[in-house]
Amino acid sequence: MAGKKHGGNTVATVTSIVKPIAEKLGLILWDVRFVKEGASWYLRIFIDKAGGVTLDDCEAMSRAVSDPLDEADPISQAYFLEISSPGIERELTRPEHFEAMKGREVSVNLFRPTEDGEKEIIATLVGLDGDSIMLADLDGVNFEINKKDAVSVKLYDCEDYGDLDYDE
Repeated sequence: MAGKKHGGNTVATVTSIVKPIAEKLGLILWDVRFVKEGASWYLRIFIDKAGGVTLDDCEAMSRAVSDPLDEADPISQAYFLEISSPGIERELTRPEHFEAMKGREVSVNLFRPTEDGEKEIIATLVGLDGDSIMLADLDGVNFEINKKDAVSVKLYDCEDYGDLDYDE
């Protein structure tokens, strides 16, 4: 796909176009990423729903967003469109991700090791408070990590994936 950017943030523009489409299809728009890998640009749209996303869901979303994206033309260079599930070990990036996944086990990868030399922390997500990721260790002791110190925060070993609850 090719297009012309008309100003503003590409991800925000694409999100505003595709979110209502996802909702109409009974899906949740988990994330939108516009990234360059090698010489190619990729527009990645991650969708979700309780019980998990099927290949049919991805195909339906791809068909539904293709024409509106072409019409809006929000991207100036050629790109590949990819629609997928965020996966079981999905990355939490937005406040609504942290809210939806409260009480779940997460893996927090850090830029620098802790005083104990750990670069990965596995804990229960309590929530997000401003710039702090609120966690609880195995003993139930609460602690926090500054979001800027985390490379990534992902769900960890989520066995009850089909039971995810989205409250919007």
